[in-house]
This record gives sequence, C-alpha cells and structure tokens, in this order.
Amino acid sequence: MEATIALRLPRDAASVPLIRQMFDGTLRSLGVEPQIRDDIELMLTEACANVVRHAGPSDEYMVSAGVYDKLCVIRVIDMGGGFDPPMFSEAAPGAESGRGIQIMRALADDIRFTNRHEDGSVVCLEKHLRFAPGAAGPHFMAN
Repeated sequence: MEATIALRLPRDAASVPLIRQMFDGTLRSLGVEPQIRDDIELMLTEACANVVRHAGPSDEYMVSAGVYDKLCVIRVIDMGGGFDPPMFSEAAPGAESGRGIQIMRALADDIRFTNRHEDGSVVCLEKHLRFAPGAAGPHFMAN
C-alpha cells in the first residue's frame, strides 16, 4: 500500500506552505515520528523554495510526495532552465542564503538531481520513516 500526493503548483512563494502542510498532515495521520516529519518538512520547503526563486522562466512546478512502506519519496520538478548542482559551492558560514542544497543533503537519506537541460530539473529526496508506537502507518502500509 502507498499514500501519495501530487500537485501542479504556481511558481509562487504562497505554494510552498500549501504543499508542506498537506504532506505533513498525511505524515501526521500515519503516525510518523515528529523529528522525521520536521526533517521532511524542511527538505520539502528548501526544494520548493529553490524552484520558486530560481526556476525561471516557468510559471509552475510539480511536487509528488509519497510514502512507500517505510520510505518517503519526494520529487520536486521544475519546468525552468534546469541547473547543475555540482556547480554550486557550499555557502559560507553565516550566509543569509545559498544553504538549501546543503540542508537537503544533510537531512535526506538519499538525494538525486536530474538536469533535463532546457526542460527543467528534478530533485528527488528520500527519507526512511519511523512511526510512533501504535501508529496507524505501519498497519495501513502492510495491507
């Protein structure tokens, strides 16, 4: 069994809390531990915020987020010009911006970037889930 959310969103800052709250509600209802939910929320926020800030000239982006057994998989797909993550250097300590990729790398169990060249890029984040004792998630996913 799996639980997924997929949305096509406007490339607007207001879209970021929308997807974050929707997916957090799903994880909360499955009983995912709060620390894991917090990590996922921050990863998702950083990936979406990067698209909103940098994925021109596209007007929209897509997010699919799913739980597959005990694995959370998030894909953030922009329709912009794409980017090359190795080209980005690490942000200086105390920098006001530029730490999004570092944050995602620190929190994700696996992260992959796919540059589709002039057709955008895909950020795929994976995080192993832990459930609170007695949570619905492990029982729901076992069916």
